[in-house]
Amino acid sequence: MGLIQALGADADETWPRLLAGDQSRLSEWDTGTDAPPLIVAAVRDNLPEIPASLAAFACRNNAMALAALLQIESPLREAIARFGADRVGVVMGTSTSGVSDAERAIRHQLELASLAPAFDYAQLEFGGIADFTARWLGTEGPAYTLSTACSSGARALASARSLLRLGFCDAVVAGAADTLCGLTTGGFSSLQAIAPEPTNPMSVNRRGLTLGEGAAVFLVTAEPGGVQLAGVGESSEAHHMSAPDPEGRGAETAMRKAIEDAGATANEIAYANLHGTGTALNDAMESVAVDHVLGREVPCSSTKPMTGHTLGAAGAIEAAFSWLVLQRAEHRKLALPPHLFDGEIDPACAPIRLAHKGETAEVDGRALVLTSSFGFGGNNCSLVLERKLS
Repeated sequence: MGLIQALGADADETWPRLLAGDQSRLSEWDTGTDAPPLIVAAVRDNLPEIPASLAAFACRNNAMALAALLQIESPLREAIARFGADRVGVVMGTSTSGVSDAERAIRHQLELASLAPAFDYAQLEFGGIADFTARWLGTEGPAYTLSTACSSGARALASARSLLRLGFCDAVVAGAADTLCGLTTGGFSSLQAIAPEPTNPMSVNRRGLTLGEGAAVFLVTAEPGGVQLAGVGESSEAHHMSAPDPEGRGAETAMRKAIEDAGATANEIAYANLHGTGTALNDAMESVAVDHVLGREVPCSSTKPMTGHTLGAAGAIEAAFSWLVLQRAEHRKLALPPHLFDGEIDPACAPIRLAHKGETAEVDGRALVLTSSFGFGGNNCSLVLERKLS
């Protein structure tokens, strides 16, 4: 698993900051308009350059994906050599693609009457991130991008498992990347969904989300051992273009399906990573859905107060956090990311159990973690990750 977001440029940097509830990486971001700067979770690390042979794909979004891919380049290329390029697929998710680069190109055009020389339409295409990844690796299997708003990254992993189970691939490179841009900041601002301070999920004082950026990429195979994608649950409620079903029925369906698909029961889930955006509608409906499915004893947390809402990449990044919870377990104990908020729980939210800093979960052999992502238009996806601990 390769990972980059505001907390760190790889898993080793990220893990201690995640457990510490580190919000020091949040910063101000100039929107380029007359509006005041926003608090965002931007990636400040240097990103790798796109190879000259793939210059048409040279945008920040693909560079973010490449930063994650480079961390696992060796096992990726070993898988291609072992299975054959035609047996390795690519499924990526995004909701912004190269919009930030397109914005700069259009600004250049308005000022100088021509698009920026480095701009290519391939940077802007949703399919570009999968095409770029496949070309960079030299894979010849199925390669496509999913864009289902904020569930894109989770659905990419679900699709990877389907490609393996259908026999189309022996290995799949799956993940997602999204980058900050004016389109999304402007859109969420117009919806009055962005908080002027770091997001405060589940609080009665919450005022919206914090935007972020990043990427996470996995090598997915059908081989046993390690952390497994044990369960997938998906639903599409189509309640509203930009608002979830207030009763959380679509979210509840996705979570129940994922747990059932894993051959598990709700009381076997050791930890749940929440979508937890800090918006009024999401937190209320999600807490109700979690309460119905998991009850009030399973520790839960939203990691978005540290990373921001990375939109189409959120499902992959939070699956990566869940992967780390399992992969770095010690003595049958899972160290849990804390839920950061002001402690004033909204009485309109169901009283689910929110993990505190330093909390651990004890497991007995089979460790299961649930992570959920809910997107505009009612696109819901939940994943259950599993690791057998001796």
